[in-house]
Amino acid sequence: MEIEARQGEPPQAPEPTTPESQPPQPEPQPQPRRRRWRRLVLAAVLLLLSPVLVSQAALGVNNLGDPADGTRTRGKDAFWLGHAWVDGRKDDADVEALAERLRATGIRDLYVHAGPLEHDGTLPASAYPRAAWFIAAVHREAPGVRVQAWLGDRLASESPNGMRLERAATRAAVVRSTRQILAVGFEGAHFDLEPLHSGDRNYLALLDTLHEVTGSRGAQLSVAAHQIDPVPGFHSFWGSTTGHPKWWSQRFFGQVARRVDQIAVMSYDTMQPLESTYGGYVAQQTSLALEVTPSSTDLLMGLPFYRENRFGHWAHAETVAAAVRGVRLGLSRTDADRANFGVAAYVDFTATETDWASYDKGWGR
Repeated sequence: MEIEARQGEPPQAPEPTTPESQPPQPEPQPQPRRRRWRRLVLAAVLLLLSPVLVSQAALGVNNLGDPADGTRTRGKDAFWLGHAWVDGRKDDADVEALAERLRATGIRDLYVHAGPLEHDGTLPASAYPRAAWFIAAVHREAPGVRVQAWLGDRLASESPNGMRLERAATRAAVVRSTRQILAVGFEGAHFDLEPLHSGDRNYLALLDTLHEVTGSRGAQLSVAAHQIDPVPGFHSFWGSTTGHPKWWSQRFFGQVARRVDQIAVMSYDTMQPLESTYGGYVAQQTSLALEVTPSSTDLLMGLPFYRENRFGHWAHAETVAAAVRGVRLGLSRTDADRANFGVAAYVDFTATETDWASYDKGWGR
């Protein structure tokens, strides 16, 4: 009966066990495959970061030291000006204020935006209706300052749209456009064609022809130049990984410099995160450019008279003060007595009093 009664009872829950009563459990071990993946990922991260960290440290070291005495303006600096000076938005009072600003500086050349060029190389006269007035006003208010036409366009080197320098008809049209702006009274032509890949033979051929035209008129031929490979062949590596080579080889930079009267390095938008590394980078760029630029060509290093925060440019790092220090360090180490040397400020419509104060203090007479 007892057995029967037990069989009829609901089943009993097992008695709880205490930790002391549980048998010891083995600790979970990481899976060998997961362990291997973690190690591989860590190794890959270190492999990618090591060159970056090393390069940043090297640029910081490159920013150390004191510039040599006498590495100041040689009176051959330049200033990029926006389109408002030739399209009717500026008047005599504006030119007087500009002349007053330039008076105590070493700025000799103004690159005033008179384009852009059309993709076929032509330049409509309607793009610069007040150019003759501006040139005359500058000569009146700032004697000795030259006015050059800043002509640019986007090249079809990385997209289907843009100017195609491989077309002889396009190059011929650019030459005609240059004759056209010189006839207006501009004292030079300043070209900024981007993105321009290192080794572009069509660009070199265009410069050869343009230099004949400007030389026959006693005018200047100048160009805005890409930065030089921070390490040899870097433009090829960057181009294959991003599709945008960005840098020029030092050899190509020298080939361009030998074909012009002035070459202005766009030494900004450098992706540098700190003032110290930016200064070291500009010092390196200055040295690399000096090594291959003929002494007869004016070499100008760009100064960032603007503030933006985006990929490639950090306003807190790319300051005029840091750029000027880098320029002076590179000049001191490579060719401190170079006469045909200066800086080029970009651009007038974003320039601040801080920018001018940094230029005056670091680079002025």
